Amino acid sequence: MLQACLNGSRTAEEHPALPLSPERLAEDAADVAALGVTSVHIHPRDVIGALTLVGPEVATTIATVRAAVPGIEISVSTDVPGDQGRLIGSWAPLASGRPDIACVHVGRPGWQDLAEALHRVNVRVELVVASPGLLTELPKGVSRVTVTATRETAESLLAEVEPLGLPVLLHGRDADAWTVLDYAALLEHHVRMGLEDTLHLPDGRRARNNAELVALARRRQRSRAPS
Repeated sequence: MLQACLNGSRTAEEHPALPLSPERLAEDAADVAALGVTSVHIHPRDVIGALTLVGPEVATTIATVRAAVPGIEISVSTDVPGDQGRLIGSWAPLASGRPDIACVHVGRPGWQDLAEALHRVNVRVELVVASPGLLTELPKGVSRVTVTATRETAESLLAEVEPLGLPVLLHGRDADAWTVLDYAALLEHHVRMGLEDTLHLPDGRRARNNAELVALARRRQRSRAPS
């Protein structure tokens, strides 16, 4: 799987093509879906551009993206200040506005409770592991593990999560984004790419948009996968 991480917690000042509104996220999702992406990871925003988990605002974003790319997996971040569990509880009545899967950062205060809150509203859990020794048990509803790593830490983190038998998505950030993507492709793990992870191409040039990053990621994924 190649996932596109479209915006993250970055600000509009960091890149002119960063999609923040539901409409812009839907446009980028359609662009990357045309390149073979089957999953998009997004950070919904409210009307002033702040990160949000509020039910109606999440629903607007998800429904708008889903209308543009029916059938694509939509993943969201839960890394938002506030009472995350209570806010996720507001997703219970959502229909087409409910994400398919949501990320929970292992080791953060209350992360197990957050995973349980997602399970209660029928949203699959994607555990995010960035440090060793933190994942000692699997909460209910976990369907994938995302490993955030550098090339130096990837091997040890994978040694912890691969025995769980779950699909693994391996990615890096900023200077490590392309190196880790190549390593993940070689191991045949899921990969991701987009403006959340890096604003630049491997040669240091600033990427035009998510589509340019994803197109190159797809080519590198295919070229490095074992034949």
